Amino acid sequence: MSLDVNLKNQLAQYLQLLEKEVVISLSVSNDENSKEVRDFVTEISEMSEKISLEEKALRLTPSFSLSSEVASGIEFAGVPLGHEFESFVLAILQVGGRTPKISENEINRIKAIDKELNFETVVSLSCHNCPDVVQALNIMSVLNPNVKHTMIEGGMHKDLVEKRGVMAVPSVFLNGEEFANGRMTLEQILDKAIGESTQYRFEGVEPFDVLVVGGGAAGGAAAVYAARKGIRTGIVCEEFGGQVKETLGIENIIGISYTEGPKYMEQVRAHVADYNVDIVENAKVEDVVPGDMITVVTNKGELKAKTVIIATGAKWRLIGIPGETELRNKGVAYCTHCDGPLFKGKKVAVIGGGNSGVEAAIDLAGMAKEVLILEFLPELRADEVLQKRLRSLPNVEIVTNAQTTAIAGTEKVTGIDYTDRISGEKISKDIDGCFIQVGLVPSTEWLGERVEMNERKEIIVNKEGATNVEGIFAAGDCTDTAFKQIIIAEGSGATAALGAFNYLMRK
Repeated sequence: MSLDVNLKNQLAQYLQLLEKEVVISLSVSNDENSKEVRDFVTEISEMSEKISLEEKALRLTPSFSLSSEVASGIEFAGVPLGHEFESFVLAILQVGGRTPKISENEINRIKAIDKELNFETVVSLSCHNCPDVVQALNIMSVLNPNVKHTMIEGGMHKDLVEKRGVMAVPSVFLNGEEFANGRMTLEQILDKAIGESTQYRFEGVEPFDVLVVGGGAAGGAAAVYAARKGIRTGIVCEEFGGQVKETLGIENIIGISYTEGPKYMEQVRAHVADYNVDIVENAKVEDVVPGDMITVVTNKGELKAKTVIIATGAKWRLIGIPGETELRNKGVAYCTHCDGPLFKGKKVAVIGGGNSGVEAAIDLAGMAKEVLILEFLPELRADEVLQKRLRSLPNVEIVTNAQTTAIAGTEKVTGIDYTDRISGEKISKDIDGCFIQVGLVPSTEWLGERVEMNERKEIIVNKEGATNVEGIFAAGDCTDTAFKQIIIAEGSGATAALGAFNYLMRK
């Protein structure tokens, strides 16, 4: 196994930044997986005089650890390529003396940990959510000797994955017990592992001219356009990136032929940061109270603003059947890129025959033994080019006029029940996993009746992005815009920001 030339050239430039000598400790046997790991670390060690290689028994084989003057607690059980290559590069640089780019408050919280925390994260190399978790836990391991973290590549350690019943990634274990599933920020991990920070982060924060609620594409665009007007602008969100971070391939942003959701939203964040916008993350907004000065209520305190732009986007639609929520991360999944590799050679179902459903079925067909796609309507709704590709796959079964009634299983998914809408026949199929792809719903339930909405719970806005409440604007997929696309969300974010600015000028 050899690194791609371009990848190797990029890595060589990064390794020049090493400030300390790094020791790679390798734990391998004579199997093919061990050979892959050995080849990888050998090639890396030969790229810098500051990297040395030794063999040492570690808990998992094959695996390797990184250390410098003291053990860092970072181990990789597998070859960290794909989306995890960045995690490896950052880890070796941080072990080699580079300071992690996190806040002073986060650094202090990590260094104050006085108990042993042994984390393990099961990942797939095609998962674009996994690196956020891996990188956060690696940083904790670098900064505090009480914290240890092992990235476990699921495809290389299948027995461990099966034994622990892992059916979704990233799947995090703490001291041998299940800790969390899905993407998490560093602050969220700290809050869950050691308790929420007692720091009252909103004390003394001056009111904003424009406060954007939501950190997705619409929220990012709104913040840039507002800040460019020279007014005090902020963003409050649970996590910057929004639904776009769940999208892998993006090919319809004008001027960018291809990008990936996580990468694109990092670029958006950097653009927002150029304008000195205050970004408040890990805060869940619970209410927006109108008034001369609008109050934004969060689980971590209150913020004040002259105008507010709601850009909370959308989330996966629930179909409301037994097993859907109970078996989430136990076989019920939404992202084929992240969780698909865990179902290699197994039977899976996809609920939904639109573009996302058919794309998911095509993706899964290359990994799973059998794919069953269920569509409620008489015909699939996906683009013809996608349907043609789907129908060419020998291991895909397409069922239309299918009303899904339940996902079966207790500890994990074992089957799916549906009714033939024409004959009324009730049918059950044995499956190992179910991917739900029935679209999105606006994230507006937290608003109650604060602003006017349509029957789909989308916020109604005018041509300037204004709601029916003075000073409150809205943008993106949470509104009644006709089409839900990244570029349209960004345009509506810009519109709402300019509308808010005009409102402030008139007021």
